[in-house]
Amino acid sequence: MILVIMDVQKLMECVISSVFVLNGIPNLCVGTTVTERKVSATTEPLLLRAVKGEVVDRPPVWLMRQAGSYQTLCEKYPSFRDRSENADLVVEISLQPWKVFKPDGVILFSDILTPLSGMNIPFDIVKGKGPIIFNPPQSAADVDQVREFIPEESVPYVGEALKRLRNEVGNEAAVLGFVGAPFTLSSYVIEGGSSKNFTQIKKLAFSQPKVLHALLEKFTTSMITYIRYQADSGAQAVQIFDSWATELSPVDFEQFSLPYLKQIVEAVKQTHPNLPLILYASGSGGLLERLARTGVDVVSLDWTVDMAEGRDRLGRNIAVQGNVDPGVLFGSKEFITSRILDTVKKAGRDKHILNLGHGIKVGTPEENVAHFFEVAQGIRY
Repeated sequence: MILVIMDVQKLMECVISSVFVLNGIPNLCVGTTVTERKVSATTEPLLLRAVKGEVVDRPPVWLMRQAGSYQTLCEKYPSFRDRSENADLVVEISLQPWKVFKPDGVILFSDILTPLSGMNIPFDIVKGKGPIIFNPPQSAADVDQVREFIPEESVPYVGEALKRLRNEVGNEAAVLGFVGAPFTLSSYVIEGGSSKNFTQIKKLAFSQPKVLHALLEKFTTSMITYIRYQADSGAQAVQIFDSWATELSPVDFEQFSLPYLKQIVEAVKQTHPNLPLILYASGSGGLLERLARTGVDVVSLDWTVDMAEGRDRLGRNIAVQGNVDPGVLFGSKEFITSRILDTVKKAGRDKHILNLGHGIKVGTPEENVAHFFEVAQGIRY
């Protein structure tokens, strides 16, 4: 593989020219062209083409939480739910990074807990505290009160926002939707919010597994419906966040998370076979092979997994996303560049979406975010 680096101060003179001596072939720097393989001529967004394994000239790039990193609207509308449950504000916030950085993925500004109200689970997201579930279910009777999620009735602003985003972006970038995975949603709901030890969800899992499975089934059915709704409204790919599944041991992951993820993927693929599904679980190094068994199109790696090792463990048939440490964006521009190039080198030229290994951290310098995109968009295979 040969990478060509386009400008960005000659990308620091090719960032110490030894960085891209790949497969024994010296790197080519600014102004050089590569004609190894013909890049597919299509109007489909770069991100979708990369996921399919088509020949692309560079890795597509977007950043998790890119739509939530702007503070102006946060000050004007301090309530997260006020911002995320208003189609006009959702569109405006989602498009802010697109207008400034032109990422290859434009993700909906929302939250994985957004469906809860429509499922008869009252909640709020409080600044400085995070999500709060007002009446955490504790019994089979409580779970029986959880309703089927009907997005058209409960979150019509999501559908409206996705339609408008698709119209605004066209095929210049892929519009991305997202949902929470059943175990992660159940964790928030049972714990009453965020948790450090996950005592309540594990207590329920190990003492009343039937109750937890009943809740997981309800979330599974609802997330299938929600993904389909997002796709029908304009989402061209959907990311599934199973952030807390990695709190489970491998044997418990196979009981309380994996079957439900597989059920979601299989059901969605029946109605939307060409919709790419991305799975992200933070701290997933011990579960990578199991994540691949879900059947998703893309596994998003966090930064604790070496990209080359992750690719070897997952196999080349599955696309990968990631996985620069978000903390890198607090470093120097030279350091940021070197980490980007190292990640791209290890990922290879096929089926890779460049991203962070988690969301952008609060306080990240905007000029460093700009540099990240500038370097990423200047890479040429």
